[in-house]
Amino acid sequence: MLGKGINIDALSSINEDLEKHESDLAKNDCFVTKSANTWIEEAKRRPIPNMLFGALWFEGEICILFSDTNTGKSVLAVQIAEAISRGKSIQDFSTQTSPQKTVYFDFELSDKQFEKRYSNNYKDHYQFSPNLIRAEINPDVKLPKEFSCFEDFLVKSIVEVIQKYNAKVVIVDNLTYLREDNEKAKNALPLMKHLKAINKKYGVSVLVLAHTPKRDYSKPITKNDLAGSKMLINFCDSAFALGVSTEGHDLRYVKQIKQRNTECVYHSENVALMRIHQDFNFLKFHFVDFDCEANHLKAKDASERKNRLEKIQELKSQGLSNVDIAERLGISEGTVRYNLKKIEH
Repeated sequence: MLGKGINIDALSSINEDLEKHESDLAKNDCFVTKSANTWIEEAKRRPIPNMLFGALWFEGEICILFSDTNTGKSVLAVQIAEAISRGKSIQDFSTQTSPQKTVYFDFELSDKQFEKRYSNNYKDHYQFSPNLIRAEINPDVKLPKEFSCFEDFLVKSIVEVIQKYNAKVVIVDNLTYLREDNEKAKNALPLMKHLKAINKKYGVSVLVLAHTPKRDYSKPITKNDLAGSKMLINFCDSAFALGVSTEGHDLRYVKQIKQRNTECVYHSENVALMRIHQDFNFLKFHFVDFDCEANHLKAKDASERKNRLEKIQELKSQGLSNVDIAERLGISEGTVRYNLKKIEH
């Protein structure tokens, strides 16, 4: 008893009930509200996100990699997955984490197609990091009765794999398998909510591959080239695109489309040129140079590219350096160097 007949145990029980009630109410509130300073103090106790693929993808982010079909985004995604699983960087694209358990959900290739890419003509197979887990759809699976649609079953199955392997990084290849109509904004929203919920609940970093609808290759890549762009871009933390260069059949460029944890590094004036090639038993991208996106777009005038090549050759014959030629023609030094190599060959 405490003065005037107040029972301490009863008071304590009442306070516990009130705290539980307030906690239950908070769970059902639409907003979590705290002072701005409280948010910062709580955030300070969490680690600063590390780079997973340079400035293009950071820990804890939902990131989208998109491009047209058959441009090599799956090749790049597997290369990224292998690098993260080993805690190693891909040339100038830093991986700042220790080796991470990574799950690659492959809805594109069969096991035999995958083997071909990572072997020397089905021999001398590449040895991946044991931290990299590849998953593909079981062809004999049937939709359980408790699920109204295959998408819900698929999302639940993704969560089960994450839990089974304690995965920290998830790559989904590709978005069109999860949602056939992702071009339609109304269907993109629930899909991104699923992925966002997985990202938040399990603390995993997510990279999603997506296609672009048919686009005009004479124009720069923008967020509008992503299928279902408005909803998908709004619900992801970062996004980058893989463009096809007109300067070579094996040449691609990486362009940053959205970022939250960094400034825009790989913008239209500084895209990263990469060449795709089979490195003995590993199909991969090799960084080449930085350049302006405009130099790799389809020329509206067929003679425009030929004229530029002739001007580069003429100025070089006059003894000008690559840098001087680039300044004269308003192009990058990398473009001058690349065109001169074409002339030599």
